Amino acid sequence: MALIENLNLWPPSNLQRNLALNSPPKLFNFKPSATHSIRKTLHTCRCSLVNEQQQQQASFTDQEKQLIDALIGIQGRGKSASPQQLNDVERAVQVLEGQDGEGDPTSSDLIEGRWQLMFTTRPGTASPIQRTFVGVDFFSVFQEVYLRTNDPRVSNIVKFSDWIGELKVEAAASIKDGKRILFQFDRAAFSFKFLPFKVPYPVPFRLLGDEAKGWLDTTYLSHSGNLRISRGNKGTTFVLQKRTDPRQKLLAAISTGTGVEEAIDEFISLSKSGAKDEPVLLEGEWQMIWSSQIETDSWLENAGNGLMGSQIVKNEQMKFLVNILPGIRFSMIGKFVKSGTKTYDVTMDDAALIGGPFGYPLEMETKINMELLYNDDKIRISKGYNNILFVHLRALDGSK
Repeated sequence: MALIENLNLWPPSNLQRNLALNSPPKLFNFKPSATHSIRKTLHTCRCSLVNEQQQQQASFTDQEKQLIDALIGIQGRGKSASPQQLNDVERAVQVLEGQDGEGDPTSSDLIEGRWQLMFTTRPGTASPIQRTFVGVDFFSVFQEVYLRTNDPRVSNIVKFSDWIGELKVEAAASIKDGKRILFQFDRAAFSFKFLPFKVPYPVPFRLLGDEAKGWLDTTYLSHSGNLRISRGNKGTTFVLQKRTDPRQKLLAAISTGTGVEEAIDEFISLSKSGAKDEPVLLEGEWQMIWSSQIETDSWLENAGNGLMGSQIVKNEQMKFLVNILPGIRFSMIGKFVKSGTKTYDVTMDDAALIGGPFGYPLEMETKINMELLYNDDKIRISKGYNNILFVHLRALDGSK
């Protein structure tokens, strides 16, 4: 983040890989007799969540929604962004920076609190700790800003998971003017859930001198206090949010691999409450990013049933496309017809292995009744083969 870009220190060896641990085992086993009360509680919680998400969705202006829309589908908080995606984000950022946000962000109470990092540019000056942690979607990255205390501070937090813990890098802060915060790193520590004490991060801050210092300009702070754009002293741009768009919440659940089906249920419930029309299957190239079934041992079966790779929808035809090896891919083409308000009958029967200009036909046929649960120009949620849930992201060039 803005402060992390100044901290040119390598994190412990292999830490990133070792911290990406599996979810903990289930701790509770509910009895059937409790089902009714549980369902009632879940229904109440879900209604509250939908109301909360509706308020969150309404808290963004049209220009802010354009920036959020540009962020959807970017992985690694910008690390894997294409030139087109970077241009879309920068254009939306510049529009907001030209808007009338909070006039003096550093003097506003809205800047106080915990902000989640959603996007950052990747200059050549990015530090090893920034390159290692910030670009990993499995981790959550936050920035805490507290300027109205006896000990003003700005802190960067890398949350590895609810079960592992976090790394917190802190800096003493001061306000220079209405936009700029000056800071100097002075302490950092790991807080692991399995240890009763903090583990100091081995950084000799006092010996770093000016390397531990920097500044952070807030170039846009929304009147709702939910979105902030900042630029650091090394030229990095940051987009941070206190509240996230429902689509961002869903993609975050997929990135961490926790509570995905619950996130899908909540997202669809919210989309239904605000939808005027039934979803329509949109043309374009769609990359599968999650399914409710683990792939089988047969890659051919996975590819033929749409459990891997991408789908291209065009002119009432659908193509499954899977890259098997460099220069070799699996292709399967079929047709679909609308069979209900949100269902489609899909017949895939033209399969082949393709290598360069050559193709080897395969005798395969797959029939799927697809139920479209949600579809916009970025995300598609559907039920397909064997009633499996799928989440697809639209590729940049949907003209294929």
